[in-house]
Amino acid sequence: MIEEGQKAPQFKSTDQDGNEVKLKDFKGKKIVLFFYPRDMTPGCTTEACDFRDSYTKIRKKGVEVLGVSRDSVSSHVKFREKHQLPFTLLSDEDESICKAFDVIQEKNMYGKKVLGIVRSTFLISENGTIEKVWWKVKVAGHVDEVLAAL
Repeated sequence: MIEEGQKAPQFKSTDQDGNEVKLKDFKGKKIVLFFYPRDMTPGCTTEACDFRDSYTKIRKKGVEVLGVSRDSVSSHVKFREKHQLPFTLLSDEDESICKAFDVIQEKNMYGKKVLGIVRSTFLISENGTIEKVWWKVKVAGHVDEVLAAL
C-alpha cells in the first residue's frame, strides 16, 4: 500500500483531450490525484463537482488537480463537459495507474464481492513524494479536508 513519505509511482496516461500525461510532467508542482470509480455516477459526480467548486482555491495554492478512473477518454469528455470540470481527467482503462497506487481492491456491491476502485486521494509534493493519503474517501467534506492539508 502507498504510504506517506514514499515516492509516488510514475505513470503515464491519456487525458480527456487525447494528450499523453505523465507524472514527471508535473515536476516542481504539487498534485492532488484523486481516484474515483466511474463517470456520471452520483457519488463520483458529487466529488468531481466539489473539486470543481474549490478548484480556484486549490490552484491559488499552486496545486494541480487530476482525476483518475477506468473510464474511456470519450466518457471523460462527456463527464467533463456536462459538469464543466476545469481539471484534467485521466483514462486508466488498463488499470496501470490504479494498480500502481493500489486502489483496485475487493469491494462489496449489492451483496457481491467485486474488484473496483476504492475512492482514494493522494497529495503529491513538488519532488514526487506522497505527502498525504486519504483512503476509502467519504465524499461529503472530502475536498475541505484536502484544502486544509494544502
